[in-house]
Amino acid sequence: MVRTQIQLTEQQMEALRRCSLRKKQSLADLIRQSVDLFLGQENEASREIQRKRARAAAGRFASGSSDVSAEHDRYLSDAFGS
Repeated sequence: MVRTQIQLTEQQMEALRRCSLRKKQSLADLIRQSVDLFLGQENEASREIQRKRARAAAGRFASGSSDVSAEHDRYLSDAFGS
């Protein structure tokens, strides 16, 4: 683990202390859990942006071939020489 120092408002610290007593967990553990939740939400937001970009790109390009969905393996093999 890495030791770090943070500053909290008095209200944040008091709420954390109450939660710590109620859950019988250390302040440090509660803060680590909170950071994990935040990072998980950030990752999910990033994945959602990627999904939106992929949906926006879908169907915007034309290959000129009408059998791509059935022959995609052959086209990939031809394109990459496999």
